[in-house]
Amino acid sequence: MKKILTRIFIGLVSVITVLGLFSLGLVKISNQVREEHYWHSLLASPMNALATVAKKSDIALPERSYLSDYSLLDLSEVTRTRLAHNRVVVSLDGDYLKALVKVETGKETVLVFESLRDKQIATLFRYLVKDFMLSGNDNEQIKQVEGSLGIDITKLDDRHSIESQIALNDIAKQGFHDGMDNNGLFSILRLSSGELLRLDYGPTFSAFSSTLFVSIIVLVVAVLMLFVYYLVEGFSRRLRSIETAASRISRGELEARVSEAGSEDAIARLGGAFNSMADHIQRLMYVQKEMIHAVSHELRTPVARIRFGVQMIEDCPSEEALQKQVKGIDGDIQELDELIDEILTYARLEQGGPILAFQEADIGAIVEQVVSEQGLVKPDMQIFSEYKDGSDVWKMSEVETRYIHRSIQNLVGNATRYAKGRVKVVCSFDAETCRVDVEDDGPGIPEEDWESVFTPFARLDDSRTRASGGYGLGLSIVRRILYWHGGQAFLGRSDMGGAKFSLVWPRKQGQANKF
Repeated sequence: MKKILTRIFIGLVSVITVLGLFSLGLVKISNQVREEHYWHSLLASPMNALATVAKKSDIALPERSYLSDYSLLDLSEVTRTRLAHNRVVVSLDGDYLKALVKVETGKETVLVFESLRDKQIATLFRYLVKDFMLSGNDNEQIKQVEGSLGIDITKLDDRHSIESQIALNDIAKQGFHDGMDNNGLFSILRLSSGELLRLDYGPTFSAFSSTLFVSIIVLVVAVLMLFVYYLVEGFSRRLRSIETAASRISRGELEARVSEAGSEDAIARLGGAFNSMADHIQRLMYVQKEMIHAVSHELRTPVARIRFGVQMIEDCPSEEALQKQVKGIDGDIQELDELIDEILTYARLEQGGPILAFQEADIGAIVEQVVSEQGLVKPDMQIFSEYKDGSDVWKMSEVETRYIHRSIQNLVGNATRYAKGRVKVVCSFDAETCRVDVEDDGPGIPEEDWESVFTPFARLDDSRTRASGGYGLGLSIVRRILYWHGGQAFLGRSDMGGAKFSLVWPRKQGQANKF
């Protein structure tokens, strides 16, 4: 769960950071374009009007404006093309702006106007209105000038309509006043006749654009929704793969599995657990199928012998023959009982986890007990145990005593059936693990069969025959016992010439395995 939350958190922070940087860049670029468009709209008409005025060589241009040849200006190809089409070009550089327009003077001439933004734009308008375009206060003429320059011109009745004392002082000293109010930039201009005009240039440029703000909000929300959808769809897709695999297994396709590729989060762990469950189910089904087949085969022989023995009892000519048949039937029943015990033991170990009561036990004592018991069963066989140097110090281990005893007993009993005369049990213990090796001097087992001997009901043609006894479950039981102890059982070759079966498991069981 922590990994999923961390992944979502990191993803959201990354997306928000990228969106923030992108939005800042978008606002910056958009504002630059919008501001250039604003100044172009404001200066296009007065620059064209000024270009007309500049054709007269005897006219003094307003402050911050001058004529220049193309060759003296560092102009881009795009700018030159726009000027060639009599377009006004406005560029911004920090707090300064530069407006360019082509002037028809018989040679390649450009009119340049440079100014601080918002500060000296009024100079251009005042220059055009007062000196060239408006000679009086005729309403018709005022409307024409308004249309030509794209500004609003208002006649002021008298000085009393001007509330600002600063404005009055400026008008008295220099004949004009430039200012800014809620309506934007404006100038109050005194004509030569003494009349006052107010020139309104329109609202100032605002860096805030409601349209841009709403667009960015919509973009951010849309991207976040897409990101969340991507995350949810990814989780949903992985869950659907588990659902699909479960459906396939329910239809009998036991080989169905979930892909475990990807990040190690809760869903990946769920997929891994599902695959483990599916593997276990498939193995159980296989074991069940094989067990049913093998059990039916194993039961058939003693049952047939019992039936034959019962029939023979009726025809026994003497008491001695009768006792012989009864003894044979009793042996067959004993064989059936042992087989059923083996089958039930193996079934308990296969059914997903027996309840094991782990407790500390002396493994050396268990080994000695098994050696003693097998020695009584096989008095003609030399069965002995030995310790690796110092191993007896670590002979205490947390085990299920009954099952460990059973596993060692199965190996020793199996070894006595094939040994020529000697069986050795070697104990190798240390601080971490316990190891018990059971070796014999028999014919051994071919290496290609080392793994198959642990298969339930397996019988090797050259070493395990019906005459030697057993049902093919003993080694399977040993492997399952070691599995539930967190260890493993495997087969090798003994220095004595025969087989070497080894059991290895941890001395201490984890807390999760304690019941």
